[in-house]
Amino acid sequence: MNLPLVPDLGGPGLALMVAAAAIAGLVRGFAGFGSALVFMPFAGMVLSPFAAIAALAAMDLVGSLPNLPRGWREGHPREISFLALGFALLLPVGLALLTAVPTEVFRIGISVTALTALALLLAGWRHVWHPRAGGLVGVGALSGFLCGATGIAGVPVILVLMTGPRGAAHVRATLILYLALVDAGVLAALAIMGRLDLGGLVLGALLLVPFTLATVAGAAMFRPERERIYRRLANLIILGSALAGLPIWGG
Repeated sequence: MNLPLVPDLGGPGLALMVAAAAIAGLVRGFAGFGSALVFMPFAGMVLSPFAAIAALAAMDLVGSLPNLPRGWREGHPREISFLALGFALLLPVGLALLTAVPTEVFRIGISVTALTALALLLAGWRHVWHPRAGGLVGVGALSGFLCGATGIAGVPVILVLMTGPRGAAHVRATLILYLALVDAGVLAALAIMGRLDLGGLVLGALLLVPFTLATVAGAAMFRPERERIYRRLANLIILGSALAGLPIWGG
């Protein structure tokens, strides 16, 4: 079985994408982040870079819609606006870099980004920094560059929010809103550049079902008092995905 517009994605690859989407949705639902960290290493194994990014953005944007009302109530829209501004500034730079590197470099970049984020989180680094407008724009800009180059947008924002003094509910809600804006921005940027992969969009539409169902299930599981359990589970899933995505296994 081959997917229309994605002729190289046969049955095993499609099954892998469905499983990756479901796991990514579950993590996104209960943790508020992590869908790209889980999905992109696997997507890089079977899809071209621009197809992988388009599939993630389409799937993640629509699949996160059920959680947006809660994110708006509990998040911080002002912080998100500054993060989004910075993101828009450097996203085109990251996408331009992506056009110049081989697929193997793209896959390595994904896994290295995920493993670096995980290492910093596990190291227990904490801060008491309350970033102002300029700092938030800077964090968003780094996020935009990484998104364009690897498809993983949330790492700098995740590190700033999760290692700071904010509570789990606030972090989760802010990330939900920010990442929804990121997905919309990525699709718009790809369209403007003429790099919006139709096969990736078809795949993203197909993966909406397992991703959305898993996101809703994960959100229903979320309890602020179980923050440490959620983080540990998310960390284990991200670690496995990042290691599996390295281009050293012959995939």
